[in-house]
This record gives sequence, structure tokens and C-alpha cells, in this order.
Amino acid sequence: MQTPLISILIPFKNTESYLGDCLDSIVKQTYSNWELLIVDDSSSDTSYKLVQNYANTDARIQLLKNEGSGIIEALRTGYKHAKGTFVTRMDSDDVMALNKLEQMQQPLVTYGEGHLALGLVRYFSEEGIGNGYKRYETWLNALTSKGTNFTEIYKECVIPSPSWMVYKTDFDCCGGFSPNTYPEDYDLAFRFYKHGLKCIPSNEVLHQWRDYAVRTSRVDAHYAENSFLELKVKYFLELSHAKEKTIVIWGAGTKGKKVAQLLIEKNMAFEWVCDNPKKIGKDIYNKTLKPFEFLNTMKNYQCIVTVANHEAQFEIVQYFQTRNKTPMNDYFFFC
Repeated sequence: MQTPLISILIPFKNTESYLGDCLDSIVKQTYSNWELLIVDDSSSDTSYKLVQNYANTDARIQLLKNEGSGIIEALRTGYKHAKGTFVTRMDSDDVMALNKLEQMQQPLVTYGEGHLALGLVRYFSEEGIGNGYKRYETWLNALTSKGTNFTEIYKECVIPSPSWMVYKTDFDCCGGFSPNTYPEDYDLAFRFYKHGLKCIPSNEVLHQWRDYAVRTSRVDAHYAENSFLELKVKYFLELSHAKEKTIVIWGAGTKGKKVAQLLIEKNMAFEWVCDNPKKIGKDIYNKTLKPFEFLNTMKNYQCIVTVANHEAQFEIVQYFQTRNKTPMNDYFFFC
């Protein structure tokens, strides 16, 4: 039986409370042909010593010191040593299902290069999971179960850092960990999309995602909403915008205004519509907001929808459907 080597990349910093659970879930994997490249990003607690104890008893674990600073440079430091046929990431505060590596490498062997193995995720927390995270989990898993992740890539990160595995050759073609762009997992998801990788559907929960108050994605400025919007606009203009079509922003809330600012900074012309009577006719950034019915007078446009309300989103989809407009071509949800 073919058993390709899997390179697992983990950056860590001050996660002593959770590292034991994480490492145990890796050491106990049903698939044993793996190497763990785990990189300390200047921890000030006992995390380094804890990992060192594991590395002393398991030759598959390589403990490294970050040659720079931050998650991206830690990933680069580890990746220099990667020898696997397959590459995957893991977060130091999360837990793998014990069959995760086995279940992700099997379809990659079957389908070959040009594919991306995924798994369902499940949040867990001692304090309980909030509605926002639960909605994200449900949305993400619905996409992953069908392998349709890229169809909603502008909404949220459709391939978060610990839920993918890919051929190292494909990973290198996508730029690996070279870009200095945060949020790094969302940027990588866009690069997977850009290079045409195909998502392999999965119906099994393979990753347990820990949530807690000081998790990096909650407290690090690199993961603030503005960073996500900057990334979305950047890749929309690069990958999805048809230059012969007028850009239209639908929505004038916080996200709509930020998208408008980003387009203005890039000297991109756009129209702006909304369905809020209090805002229609107002000037924001020297742009007059028009009623959404203004779209009926336009022929060639691409609409960026920044309306967050789920009921309103459903109605907006219906509006576009009645006009034979298609998602990821004529309209794009940015939230």
C-alpha cells in the first residue's frame, strides 16, 4: 500500500495549555508516515519545553525556532525542512480527529495533483460556542460536503488554515508561504482558487477547532475585518472583475463604506445602491446612493453585496435570480 510522507506545519506561541492535546492527537494518528515541523515563535511560557519533551521521544517531530517573527515567518522556517509528498497545516491549540491524516491523504492519492483535500470542522469551547461561530461552522461544512468552497470565496475564508491537505508540488505552484499577506489562510485560499485547484468533498469531521478569548484570530490586528475586506477587493479586481462591466456596491453600512474607500483608493469607478430609504440620495465620499432598482437600468454590471442581514441576503439572491443574474459572475457576496 502506498503511504506518502505528510509534512505537518505548526507555528506556536504561548499555547502551553493546549499543546499537549494537539500533539497527542497527532502522535496517535491512524496514519503514521508523517513529519511534524513545529516552530516556536518566541514563546515566553513553557510551550517550548513541552514540545521538546515530545520531540525527544518521537523522531518524527522536529522542533525549530522561528528565524523571523510572526506566523508567516514561522511557517516559512518550518517549510524549509518539509520533505513530504503532501503538505498540511495545524494550529497548536486545536485537535485532529485520530483518522484525519488517513482520511485526507487517501483522496489525494486517488485524484492526484491539482486537487485539495478537505475535512469538516467542529468548534469547541469551555465557555460554549457563540451563534456567529456556529453559523460559520455550518456554512463552511455545507460547502465542504459538496466541494463547492470556491463558489462563496468572497463571503468568508472558505478553506481555513487547519482544514486542508495538498500535494507539495501544487502548494509550491500556489506560492506556498511566500506572500507576506495577512490573514494568511484566506490569502492562501484565494491562491488555491487562482491556480484552479479542485476541492474534494468530505462528509467527515476531521478537525476540532478550539475557541477561547485570546485565540490569535480574535486578538491579532492582522485578522481584523478591514484586512479581510482589503484581501477580498484585491482578489476580486484580479480574478473576477470584468473590465467592461461597471462595479456596483449594494449596501452602505460599515463594510459597504470600507469597500467604497478601497475602490476609491484604487481609482476604480463604481455605482452605489442600497435599500435603506434613510440613505438613498445621500452623498458619501462624493458618491450619491441610489435605490437598488437603479440596477434595472443597467446592462453590464457586477455587484458587490455588503449587506450582512441573512433575510435581506436571501431577498437579494431572489432579486438577481429573477433577472437571470448568476453568482460569482454578476454578483458577489462580501459578507
